[in-house]
Amino acid sequence: MSRALVEALEAKKAEDIVLLDVRGQCMFADYFIIGTGTSDRMLGALAEGVREAGGEKRHAGGRTEGRPQGGWILVDFGSVIVHLFSPERREYYALEELWHEGKVVLRVQ
Repeated sequence: MSRALVEALEAKKAEDIVLLDVRGQCMFADYFIIGTGTSDRMLGALAEGVREAGGEKRHAGGRTEGRPQGGWILVDFGSVIVHLFSPERREYYALEELWHEGKVVLRVQ
C-alpha cells in the first residue's frame, strides 16, 4: 500500500517524497510517507490523491487531520501515515531528523 501512496504523490507532482520505515521505533505506525506541496491548493490535491489511492487499495480512505492553510496535512491509514507539508513547515518540524533511526526505503526528489 505504501508504494501506491508514493505513486499517487508522484502523479500529483509532490516534491521530495520520502518513504520511511519506522517499525521498531514507532508503536503506532510501520511507515511514514513525507512529501512537500508548494501551495495550499497543491497540498489539498496531494491529500485527495492519497485518500483516493488508499481507497483503491481497499483500505479506508484515510483519516485526515490538518488543513492546507496550516501547512501540514496528515492522512492516517493505520500502519501507514502520510505527512504532507509546505516547504516551511517541513523544515520547521523536521520529521526526518526526529525519526532518524528509521530506514529510508525510498526517496523521490
